[in-house]
Amino acid sequence: MEIAFAGLGTLGRGMVRNLLGAGHAVTVWNRTRPVLPPELAGARVAESLAEAVAGKQLVLVCVTGPDAQREIYLGEHGLLAGIAPGVIIADATTTAPELSVELAGLAAARGTSYLDTPVFGSKGEAWNGKLDFVCGGPEAAFASIRPVLASLAATVHYLGGPGSGSSMKLIGNLLVAAQMASLGEALALARKAGLDGDAVMGVLDVTDFSSALIRGVGRATLAGDYAPSFFLRHMLKDARLIGDYARRLGVPLPVSAPIAPLYQAAVNEGLGDLNASALHQLLFRMAGLPQ
Repeated sequence: MEIAFAGLGTLGRGMVRNLLGAGHAVTVWNRTRPVLPPELAGARVAESLAEAVAGKQLVLVCVTGPDAQREIYLGEHGLLAGIAPGVIIADATTTAPELSVELAGLAAARGTSYLDTPVFGSKGEAWNGKLDFVCGGPEAAFASIRPVLASLAATVHYLGGPGSGSSMKLIGNLLVAAQMASLGEALALARKAGLDGDAVMGVLDVTDFSSALIRGVGRATLAGDYAPSFFLRHMLKDARLIGDYARRLGVPLPVSAPIAPLYQAAVNEGLGDLNASALHQLLFRMAGLPQ
């Protein structure tokens, strides 16, 4: 299939790699001109978004959030102004569900289909084709591109109409943000109590409350490894989206709402370009622990 891909960040590069591996012809575009790694050498780099999408059957998008979406979709020279009828747009951006609904309506008015298709997973999952897609939008359009998404994914889920995928993504990220914070608090408490880190992780490996996040991030934190797979500043953006969405729906978040200010404080301390788990550095300092 002829595919355009807009957005070559951490996730986008992995997805393009797997699209090429599945035999698709991929034209890529980024807001800043990308330098492609050797694994992406088969992709063609377009000079403009209009050039990237011209003649394509499918346009995949993965950018940083609502502001970036508005920049590339809307306006006189935006994606929706020049898209051809019949094209399917699948957008993996983590965004506000209301914006997904708005973009779906604008796309439908031009005879195109817009799917919100955000993903769970980070750098490793994207590179290895093990993302989990949660999708909303026209069901027929989803069914037609499901094989393409499957080539990038461990699982692919259809949630319903426009905005459903974006809603599910925020629900999942609420659990991620809360678990990341609670893990940092638990490790701070364990360190303050003088427990051996390996022994602590040995317990957390096997308990019924464990998770892949606890097992992987816990060890990385205790080793002082905060190399970014998912930037802390992006987690702050997502935490704000979650809070805004919950307020619009009238859902109180008494446990998870205070987490967003913690991520803001971590960004203010210069940790935004580290992994989201760098929140633990802030929590350790608050506990009077050395790094």
